Amino acid sequence: MVIAIASGKGGTGKTTVATSLALAIRNAQLIDCDVEEPNAHIFLDLERTRSETVSIPVPEIDHSKCDFCGRCAEICAYNALAVLKDKVLVFPHLCHGCGGCTLLCPREAITETPREIGAIECGRSGDLEFCRGILNVGEIMAPPLIRAVKKKIEPGKTVIIDAPPGTSCPVIAAVQYSDYCILVTEPTPFGLNDLVLAVEVVRKLGMPFGVVLNRAGSGDDEVERYCHRENIPVLMRIPFDREIAVAYSRGVALISAQPKHTRSFTEMLEIIGEAIDAS
Repeated sequence: MVIAIASGKGGTGKTTVATSLALAIRNAQLIDCDVEEPNAHIFLDLERTRSETVSIPVPEIDHSKCDFCGRCAEICAYNALAVLKDKVLVFPHLCHGCGGCTLLCPREAITETPREIGAIECGRSGDLEFCRGILNVGEIMAPPLIRAVKKKIEPGKTVIIDAPPGTSCPVIAAVQYSDYCILVTEPTPFGLNDLVLAVEVVRKLGMPFGVVLNRAGSGDDEVERYCHRENIPVLMRIPFDREIAVAYSRGVALISAQPKHTRSFTEMLEIIGEAIDAS
């Protein structure tokens, strides 16, 4: 079972939910796919076991073979190649490493060279398996690294994916092919606005989902009303509690600071399992 945890905006408590859910259950694996700013490790007593670099193949042009037909630029959806009269320009930071230009070059003038984009670190926190991606500073494309991190998913475990915030391409890469998606939000106008956007995304992906309302009781009831109108289950309500905020600022997971919430997370997992079976 693979459960993605996402949010329409940052700062809603997505990592709070991801880490506590992973710590509350057995035989779990936590994958931090928020590769531009991974922070789930802060809340774990982590023993790092291995790391590896991640590279993508980018085109290299042999101008002695190239006849500047422009085929490579035509098939590149990301504008990573520009063909001039007597030269082909390559923009490595725009390349997604799909290999299409190499495959379709009629003169076989394109080879591929690896370009490092980031790293993957894995470790353990007790019996919890953990992996995270770390995107290199200055890189503009997270999806290739996110896909590489997701290859570390271990079949047979309950996998929790901490997705990036928002609704852009990195979120799609992280959430796609999950069995269920938890959307974390807060009872504010901003929280509602971005929840609506996130709901549109997961509905397009066709996966079952539910909402966790963080800092419940601190704002209005518009999020609850929206979920009721749209028939979206509210899986859990995390109270607006100073003790939780203080624990977070110290890098302490929610269920470590307040073990009484552990049962709420395990019950939520049971609800999710039933929803997956029914879908």
